[in-house]
Amino acid sequence: MRILLLVLIVVYAGGVWKFWQGFHRTSFERGIGNQIALSLMWPVLYIGNKSYRQNFTKALKGR
Repeated sequence: MRILLLVLIVVYAGGVWKFWQGFHRTSFERGIGNQIALSLMWPVLYIGNKSYRQNFTKALKGR
């Protein structure tokens, strides 16, 4: 159980970090507040929003 929690935390933190680093590649409005919110909420937005999913992929892969 603890190992699963650790894996989830690592995946979440990795997603936040990668999205933060590639934010400039997205079509989202630049701004620290926007960048923080979109980075921290990535799992929910990734599941529920097609446009966010496409931008998230751009941020991570550089496309």
